[in-house]
Amino acid sequence: MSVEVRPITPTLGAEIYGVDVHNDGHFEEVHKAFVDYSMIAIRDLDLSPEDHLAFAERWGEINVNRFFKPLDGYPRIATVTKEPDQTKAIGEGWHTDHSYDQIPAMCSLLLARETPEVGGDTAFASMNQAYLALSPAMREMLHGLKACHSSRHAFGATKEVSNSEAAKSGRLGNAELATQDAVHPVVITHPLSGRPGLYVNGDFTTHFEGWTKEESQPLLDFLYDHCTKAEFTCRLRWRTGTMAIWDNRATQHKAINDYPGQRRHMHRITIEGCPIS
Repeated sequence: MSVEVRPITPTLGAEIYGVDVHNDGHFEEVHKAFVDYSMIAIRDLDLSPEDHLAFAERWGEINVNRFFKPLDGYPRIATVTKEPDQTKAIGEGWHTDHSYDQIPAMCSLLLARETPEVGGDTAFASMNQAYLALSPAMREMLHGLKACHSSRHAFGATKEVSNSEAAKSGRLGNAELATQDAVHPVVITHPLSGRPGLYVNGDFTTHFEGWTKEESQPLLDFLYDHCTKAEFTCRLRWRTGTMAIWDNRATQHKAINDYPGQRRHMHRITIEGCPIS
């Protein structure tokens, strides 16, 4: 059976059918689609946790998540779950994973184990398309900036985090481990595609290096709004057995919390990346 790649938009997102995760040739086609489209959704998979881990290891070294509840018996697989009685979903704001690390994660492999009948989609945004839509003068200015990112306010032992539904339910933990700070260029060159892209996000970026937070916020707010314009985005509708793989250096994403009273249960494995510049 051959692999079929169906683009969701011309530049961002593709659905992939007919994948055998044990087939080397299929992996090459999947990886090419990942580079071309930045987010891919492999449909109709029936994987055990061991299969999920083995496929993840093809992509690189696994990053063991510090803050998400692990799957029982599988510490390298994080769970992303919203129970019917819970009101908040993890990742409702636009963000990219692990930008607070000195070497950000390459990608995440999120496998749908249980999904709502309707709803619970994930939206993705192309940081390359967002960059290309800026004026030449704005691009030139941004190329000279670096931004500071941190995990402290999002996962640390703050009053807001400690009182959150995610912390109280045990979906998030280890607040004492939220000590990561990093500085990255605002515009990066993607290490695989060579395409330029914006690299700031509302969850983890705090300010521009050398600027105060008050000076930084107006420009950051503009960039956050600009990056997530509808024309730069695509939307993935989940179903059980779908695995989404997105490039954290090329996209932002957000979970859409529109399924009250229903359960959504996912297994996530994150892959280490390389230095970005």
